[in-house]
Formats: sequence, C-alpha cells, structure tokens
Amino acid sequence: MIDETAWCRFNAAARRLTLNVHVQPNSKTSGIAGLHGNALKIRIAAPAVDDKANAALVDFLHRLLDLPTSRISIRHGAKGRRKIVEIAGAGGATHALIRAAVAS
Repeated sequence: MIDETAWCRFNAAARRLTLNVHVQPNSKTSGIAGLHGNALKIRIAAPAVDDKANAALVDFLHRLLDLPTSRISIRHGAKGRRKIVEIAGAGGATHALIRAAVAS
C-alpha cells in the first residue's frame, strides 16, 4: 500500500493539488519513476542548469495532466532535486490521473 499523503495532498475545496517531488535530471526520457522515499520520483530529460530541468518538469506535468502550464508552479526547491509542486484549479480527475500514473 502506497502512503499517498506523503507525496500528494489534494485540497478539494481550494481545488489545489500539492506534490512532493524528487527530480532526476539528465535522464534519457522524461517520466514518472515511482516513489523515492516520501516523494514522487520524476525523471526529466533536461540538464539541471539554467532552470532547464524546472521548465521541463512543468512541461512534463502539463502534458501528463493536460493542464495549462500557468496552473503548475514550483513553490519550493527550485534549486534542488526535492521540490514542492502546486497545481492550481485541479479537480478530482487530475488527482486520480496522477495516482494512476504512479500505480502503473
């Protein structure tokens, strides 16, 4: 059983999804790699220089969740591998989609 509360928090009233993410830059392809401790591990096919990995992370989540990039922001950890990502205007379908992506 995956402890979702460690890496994913959904506030239905505020329509906000908050993810605790561990980013692995310089990967061959971008994708979800499961869990890394209490964080969602995401491989990113971009280097960790000049904010390229952060931009690629936002773009990856934008494509995965089919949401505008303006609704996805890195709230904490822009300079490190551990990040807090906030998705504004998220509904239950978005929450279910991210859970399903981790489970597969």
